[in-house]
Amino acid sequence: MKISVKKAVLPAAGLGTRFLPATKASPKEMLPIVDKPMIQYSVEEALSCGIKEFIIITGKYKRTIEDHFDSAFELEENLKRKGKKELLEKIITLNHIDFAYIRQRTPLGLGHAIVCAMPFVKDEPFAVLLSDDIIDPQETLLKDMIYIHEKYNAPVIALERVPRKEVQKYGVVACTPLPNEKDFKGRVFKITDMVEKPSPETAPSNLAIIGRYILTPDIFTHLKGLKPGKGGEIQLTDGLKSLLKKRQIYGYLFNGKRYDAGSKLGFLQATVELGLRHPELSGDFKKYLKDLISSFH
Repeated sequence: MKISVKKAVLPAAGLGTRFLPATKASPKEMLPIVDKPMIQYSVEEALSCGIKEFIIITGKYKRTIEDHFDSAFELEENLKRKGKKELLEKIITLNHIDFAYIRQRTPLGLGHAIVCAMPFVKDEPFAVLLSDDIIDPQETLLKDMIYIHEKYNAPVIALERVPRKEVQKYGVVACTPLPNEKDFKGRVFKITDMVEKPSPETAPSNLAIIGRYILTPDIFTHLKGLKPGKGGEIQLTDGLKSLLKKRQIYGYLFNGKRYDAGSKLGFLQATVELGLRHPELSGDFKKYLKDLISSFH
């Protein structure tokens, strides 16, 4: 099977200020949800789509990300000697994947982080996954987006309906549905405009951009010339808006389960819900939660 999207970019250079003091010297992306760091969920999601080349955009104090995806000889040998095959399998499962690391010296925004990946992406389409958006592992969001990219030969961005009062947290699109789309009827849109973090009064819709993108290499030209936008950063949304003047961009409406693990509440929700499905924990954890809730009544 031919794989059209072979590379994934995972921006991980942000300061993680919403989780201070936990993220003072440890990357937000390495915060564990049950027994895996946040960023590993995104890597595994991309792997399920046949992607095996990863570019992680890092910054200062992010070396633990590199260490996590590296082999750990002493630990592996220790587990072998003790016959702990299941644990060994868990830590070597990603050893065959190619990772490249690029340091974003100054956190100048998501758009700038994407530009940093240009030497490795070159002239190929690529996926971008924001690891603090945890997509339920049972969902097929990224696979669907790759399929749409192949069908229309165009960039695809993931969309989700959000309450209008929350649109100022997101990039928001104006769009029209594709009436003849058969595979994902009512969920594929032609993007006509996009705005970064608009007010509820001025937002063109309540369709927000979430952290999954299939991009084409012409995005780099439109990002490199950008001036800082909202928050004094180079915004990916602004680069996509510029690209939209040259070619069609499609949006895919995601109706599944996403956890905004970049917020404390979303992080806790992901931990609880994924913990309830964990094969080692589900029964005991569910009982604990029931007992805990009943103790409040």
